[in-house]
Amino acid sequence: MILKSVITTIAEPTEAMKTLSRRLQDVNASLIAVGDTKGPKSFDLPNAEFLPYEKQLELPFKLAKALPTKHYARKNIGYLQAISEKADVIYETDDDNAPLANWKPRSETVNDVRFVLENGWTNVYKYFTSQNIWPRGLLLDEIHTVRPVADIKTQLDAPIQQGLVNLSPDVDAIWRLAGDRPFDFDNAASVCLGPHVWCPFNTQSTWWFPKAYPLMYVPSNCSFRMCDIWKSFIAQRCLWELGHGVVFHAPEVVQERNEHNLMKDFTDEIPGYTGNRKLTEILENTKLLSGEGNMPDNLLHCYEALQAAGFFPPEELQLVKLWLSDIAKYL
Repeated sequence: MILKSVITTIAEPTEAMKTLSRRLQDVNASLIAVGDTKGPKSFDLPNAEFLPYEKQLELPFKLAKALPTKHYARKNIGYLQAISEKADVIYETDDDNAPLANWKPRSETVNDVRFVLENGWTNVYKYFTSQNIWPRGLLLDEIHTVRPVADIKTQLDAPIQQGLVNLSPDVDAIWRLAGDRPFDFDNAASVCLGPHVWCPFNTQSTWWFPKAYPLMYVPSNCSFRMCDIWKSFIAQRCLWELGHGVVFHAPEVVQERNEHNLMKDFTDEIPGYTGNRKLTEILENTKLLSGEGNMPDNLLHCYEALQAAGFFPPEELQLVKLWLSDIAKYL
């Protein structure tokens, strides 16, 4: 199995990345670190492939020249590089997340999960704690919603899997402003969201398998705090056409969070607070086609529908088309 981990960074290797590097070496895996126009000129870890901005422009990806600089969306180049190197699984994370002792490579099939039984929104974090906490991007009027689950003993196919994060989990600015504190989740059984169940996921500790690779695309022309969240909603909608949902696992990393301006984060999250219900309704009502071969077209149709509704400008569609053109060479 070829495992590639992908991050973006504008810093020298952090302690978290040194830990990840060692764990990847233990399983014969490697790291792809995507730089930007500012940041280090090298990334000195023994199993790391560093892609500074100048090198990205030399790669055979049309998207590399079109993406904005100083933006998290440059992570798309790391995905493309991993896919071009025939990765069987891509593990994406951030440079301030370190693997816990239980971190290990995951397979596409999962066993002994709890399956969410009812359609609608659900707060996934509440399946892993009794405390009041919710993921960034969840509707504020759904933070107390917890749909019933049933234990499933048979194997499930899970092309997208999200691991939770201890110490500084991915929450919104309201949670941090109201009562930020170190936080650990319970080590509970994994949870699968079936089709028509909504909850955001992020890019902090996420496993992607080939049939879902087209859905990895991070948009550029939206709020920074929503780019990965809106990516997650679009990916979930397309995943339904494979008969699958996202699987969430108990914590597998710990985050030593980089410094944030919480009021800036709040401002950047406003499009989500006010728009995520409409956005997901548009996605739910967008007609897509079933089957793995239709994933690229389904991704484009989702962006077309959201662009028509004003969530993205026309420029985003051009980037999506470049992404699909680049990825088609390797799938």
